[in-house]
Amino acid sequence: MNWKTEWKPLIWITGIFFICFYLPVGTPRFDNAVTEAFELVKWYAREHVVLCLIPAFFIAGAIGVFVSQASVMKYLGPAANRILAYGVGSVSGSILAVCSCTVLPLFSGIYRMGAGLGPAIAFLYSGPAINVLAIILTARILGIEIGVARAVGAVLFSVVIGGIMHFIYRNEEREKAKAAMQMPEQETKRPLWMDVVYFAAMIAILVFANWGRPLESEGFWHNMFEYKWYITGAFGILFGAVLVLWFGLKWWKVLLAALPTAVLSIALPEYPMLSFAAGAIGLSVITSTDKGETGEWFAASWDFAKQILPLLLAGVFLAGMFLGRPGNEGIIPNEWVAALVGGNSPMANFFAAIVGAFMYFATLTEVPIVQGLIGSGMGKGPALALLLAGPALSLPNMLVIRSYIGTKKTVVYCLLVVVMSTISGMIFGALF
Repeated sequence: MNWKTEWKPLIWITGIFFICFYLPVGTPRFDNAVTEAFELVKWYAREHVVLCLIPAFFIAGAIGVFVSQASVMKYLGPAANRILAYGVGSVSGSILAVCSCTVLPLFSGIYRMGAGLGPAIAFLYSGPAINVLAIILTARILGIEIGVARAVGAVLFSVVIGGIMHFIYRNEEREKAKAAMQMPEQETKRPLWMDVVYFAAMIAILVFANWGRPLESEGFWHNMFEYKWYITGAFGILFGAVLVLWFGLKWWKVLLAALPTAVLSIALPEYPMLSFAAGAIGLSVITSTDKGETGEWFAASWDFAKQILPLLLAGVFLAGMFLGRPGNEGIIPNEWVAALVGGNSPMANFFAAIVGAFMYFATLTEVPIVQGLIGSGMGKGPALALLLAGPALSLPNMLVIRSYIGTKKTVVYCLLVVVMSTISGMIFGALF
């Protein structure tokens, strides 16, 4: 046996054996942490997979099949105009207002198509971080100062972190730019406006299906929430018409796929997720059996699902085990966290950024969590540091990013988010 090649498997096997041998099964904290891990995975599967990730997978697959590589390179590629590229990357990400996991299929879609590392990272950060609803909620609950600081910090971070990533890996980006200049112009099957309507319909379905309940009990935002499923359904009808008129799907297939959704929405209006899931299954069936470009679209979407979903669920499980769900404890006691983020010391801000980076936050949940921590003695600086690092990163998010851009780039990106969040928190804490 050649031990020069076998020592790594031996270390892994030995390490896993000792972990299993000394598992503290039966101790209250460990048993509770395991329960919290499964509870968080259960909650994530119920609240995010059907309504968030499945639409995101279809959008990512569509980017890979229907968006020409030349278009991505023109607006987001390494040779694109810097102001245009970072502007498009940050704005297009912020429009979605998704969590750190839902943005991943979309990021991987544009990155695979040749987007420059900097603009792609700007998109990756801006999606969950520059959330207009979350920033408004932050200002109303935590104060106007921290709300404005979060908005300004998030916008600057998306561009600055993307720019630093581009500078660090500029040699690789130059090679990518040279390759892009040699690519032949691709023929387009449809006018641009048709593709815009197609993507707008899918993005609207994603956004309105996940529209959160506002604080107000009346007014515009309340009405948007009350009628969100009608709006989602209207965009679903538009999307079906687009597939028939512009993508060549048979009208009777689309109608047959939509029929269970219509029946369930009428028979069980109190369970809209069932209708949504039925629509997703119907769309999967009619596209997976198609021999044309919609079949390619489903295949690309399925590739993203196979690669991303297992890593996300594993990451959510680990995050739940170590940190628990919001308001509940994992292995790490909540009082440790509260004790370490008081004041405005560099350590307090750094620790808040680290906790935020590894913990999973669903969209908008970070605000009540920070409110509770402030009530337990958290300083304003660490609160901002957590708000800037938390929504944009999470352990499941890191695992998936690594599978696309590699370990080194992922570590650099995460360090940039944590360091900049720490510095921003310290400055904000000193001013306020």
